[in-house]
Amino acid sequence: MTSNYPFFERKYFEAIAEKYSHDYGGNHPFPHIVIDNFLPTFLANITHDLFPSSDLPSFDQPDNEYQKNKLGRTQVNDFSGVPSLIRHLLSDLNGPIFIDFLEKMTGIQGLIPDPHYQGGALHQILPGGHLEVHADFNRHPRLKLDRRLNVLIYFNKEWPKSFGGDLELWDVEMKECVKRIAPIFNRCVIFNTTSNSYHGHPEPLTCPDGRTRNSIAMYYYTNGRPHYENSKAHSTLWQNRPNI
Repeated sequence: MTSNYPFFERKYFEAIAEKYSHDYGGNHPFPHIVIDNFLPTFLANITHDLFPSSDLPSFDQPDNEYQKNKLGRTQVNDFSGVPSLIRHLLSDLNGPIFIDFLEKMTGIQGLIPDPHYQGGALHQILPGGHLEVHADFNRHPRLKLDRRLNVLIYFNKEWPKSFGGDLELWDVEMKECVKRIAPIFNRCVIFNTTSNSYHGHPEPLTCPDGRTRNSIAMYYYTNGRPHYENSKAHSTLWQNRPNI
């Protein structure tokens, strides 16, 4: 870890929440926000530079009909080969300053971070990779908490539109993609997680060999959820896009 690691500062994130929180709940197709230049510049740059390559020992490739060339960690809490600074970033994203920021941004109180990073932390998509549209699992298998928020931060510099990999947000009836979000460097996407918050990047990446779509994904929970969001515990709900 470098001696000048920029630990999260409360005023920095309070300013972001003050600027964007009034838009969060009204955005469609479900509450979300897109924030560019999200992390302090030094931290974003060094995370980009240190982001592990696809040969990281703890990366896995769970190819199936719904996802291809999508790498994640094979074992919960296995950070073998992950640089110390990135581990500190993950810790800060689970810390009190960031939790307070998320509560102010989204209006969801009592958020609980996941110390086990179930399904989250480092994600990497290889050329040709894709992730079909889906709603995420809604109950933590170990903590038995209700999943409420996703936070995605992208670390892809010089990422032209031709590379693809846009995050797509779909309406609750799966009739159309309402919003496409390019995974560009230091862009953060925060959105509510429900049983019909359909999202994914279903079109295969067309970036050249040697380039990958890199991100950090963090998930946050509460003990219970509003009655209008109640649903039985489920795993990932994969969706079929119309006319595909």
